[in-house]
Amino acid sequence: MHRDDLSSLAHSEHPIAAPLSDQRVDQLLAHALPRGTERVLDLGCGEAEWLIWAVANREGVRADGVDLSEPALARGREHIAQSGLADRITLHHQDAADFNGDAPYDLVLCVGSTHAFGGLLPTLEAARKHLAPGGAVLVGDGFWERPPTKETLQVGFTEDEYTDLAGTVELVERNGWIPLHGHVSTQEEWDDYEWSWTGSLTRWALDNPQHPESEEVLATAKQHRTQWLGGYRGTLGFVTLLLRQEARPEPHTLLRLT
Repeated sequence: MHRDDLSSLAHSEHPIAAPLSDQRVDQLLAHALPRGTERVLDLGCGEAEWLIWAVANREGVRADGVDLSEPALARGREHIAQSGLADRITLHHQDAADFNGDAPYDLVLCVGSTHAFGGLLPTLEAARKHLAPGGAVLVGDGFWERPPTKETLQVGFTEDEYTDLAGTVELVERNGWIPLHGHVSTQEEWDDYEWSWTGSLTRWALDNPQHPESEEVLATAKQHRTQWLGGYRGTLGFVTLLLRQEARPEPHTLLRLT
């Protein structure tokens, strides 16, 4: 099965593609969109669930989403139309690194998609060029809850891929960002996300045994479940940070006293 279709199927019961509960998504957006009139950009928007949530209860918010997956964007446009939000959300099929919006944005989102830019700091650098003065970034990325075990590394992670939570916050601060708010996903949120991911695939495969790709989908679900339970559960964490750029005062002109 094509990667985009597999991802859509895996997230059918958990549309937000990150270990975050519905309640927490609402709370994060409330912190990120205090006025309800902001311009929002999602870099790596997928099926645009974050944008739909952001716009649905805020009549003054306008949003753009960028993604390379045309199938995901097509499903996103369908969801947007069904929600009656097509006049306030625009999706763009292109590399997010090359996107040039027509105006600066009050909020730039990238939650669970930092790999598309090569990590957390490159993602923040990409977001920086789109921000209006005083704008904020809502970014979600992994960190090590505890040092990675041999089992964690065997499923494809590298030891230097992440640091711990304190190190992650220190890293963004050293690069000119100040945290306004944050949320560390709970084990319950992680488990719900992973069971939903693997369960959606498993249910589809069992309900469609004659489909030529059902065995592949079932095997993918089993492999992912094994890697999660035997590899990174309890080791890999996820933090979502609301950040603003550090204020940099204008240089003062020295006056000569006479």
